[in-house]
Amino acid sequence: MPLYIVRNDITKMQVDAIVNAANHTLLGGGGVDGAIHLAAGQELLSECRTLGGCETGKAKITAGYNLPARHVIHTVGPVWQGGGQNEKELLASCYRSSMELALERGLESIAFPLISTGAYGYPKDQALRVALGVLEEYVLKYEITVYLVIFDKTSFCLSEELFSRVASYIDDGYAAVREEEEGQRRERQMTALSYVKRAARPKKHDWSILSDSAPTPDGAERELARLLEELDESFSRALLRLIDEKGMTDVQCYKKANVDRKHFAKIRKDEFYRPSKPTVLAFAIALELNLKETEALLKKAGFALSSSSRFDLIVKYFIERGNYNVFEINEALFAFDQSLLGA
Repeated sequence: MPLYIVRNDITKMQVDAIVNAANHTLLGGGGVDGAIHLAAGQELLSECRTLGGCETGKAKITAGYNLPARHVIHTVGPVWQGGGQNEKELLASCYRSSMELALERGLESIAFPLISTGAYGYPKDQALRVALGVLEEYVLKYEITVYLVIFDKTSFCLSEELFSRVASYIDDGYAAVREEEEGQRRERQMTALSYVKRAARPKKHDWSILSDSAPTPDGAERELARLLEELDESFSRALLRLIDEKGMTDVQCYKKANVDRKHFAKIRKDEFYRPSKPTVLAFAIALELNLKETEALLKKAGFALSSSSRFDLIVKYFIERGNYNVFEINEALFAFDQSLLGA
């Protein structure tokens, strides 16, 4: 099942369980912890008093009471002390312990905050890598929908190095588009000027300038036949063919694409299903298609990559570098306020 990165208030998430970044006492505190206790009501505090606290890296579960979520899973993250006090392993354990509790209870959806990034001071970019690294393992293995809930823009931080590289790539792409558009504008001007000069000459009219680019009747028929031939294979057929050619199972493919099982079932069932562009690109990433193959798959659904689209440029950046991790690509897309792949 997919992993979503969403901007929301975790107390408003309608899921089977939300995760609380708690302290050792489990009796409430500031930040996410305080907000969850406030929204859940006094009954949550009463139940937490019976749990006897919680160790760092461990998790305990309660009812959700007044929350939209049925349960609250309380986990205690590490305090950042420079990275040399086992903080990474303890933080990863928070996510694993919470996921294991959810699976034991048969829960189908769970929402996490970025644990330890508030008062506990864990660097946001490093905390994000730990969170996605662990959660990726579970969504690829189990049928559970996971949300990573970001309260606001300041709560999310892509690594500065990656952000800078992607931003530079986008700027270069935009510059290339502007240069191409300027070249096309100059070409149109020269064509118009040439036509005016030729029309002004005192001789028999030369209409070739109007027909040079027009295909001959035979050429037009061949072009139409080629286009019709390409239309013969629908996106659904092309996708299923590629899955077979790559030696993948359907489950492997839709999980790597971060696509919901029910969504994939619709695509398989309906030969003429019209996917969104993020869905097509999610499958291109799952199938590890190169740029040419990606363009071909997009064309089956009526799309193309554009150098004037920030979304397209970000995906293209990762494909060119052979990085087909949909979760890392979605990190970058989220950081640049773009739609996510698959989910």
